[in-house]
Amino acid sequence: MDGKIFNSKGVQVGVVTGGAIYGLKGHELYELKGTNIYKPSGELMGHLNASLGSQMRLNRSTDRLFLEK
Repeated sequence: MDGKIFNSKGVQVGVVTGGAIYGLKGHELYELKGTNIYKPSGELMGHLNASLGSQMRLNRSTDRLFLEK
């Protein structure tokens, strides 16, 4: 599942390539397994709320994982 990740306000905050989530500057931040977001250490951090094709949305409680500019 590749695509863009948007926060609950509709602002793009990351991209998914394969099973990894990258920040907008290209650094790998998290792993994605299904709709679950994990730290590289294996700790569950949150969930993707919905997926519309290649666009994925975060719920409000998961917004904290990504810094908004």
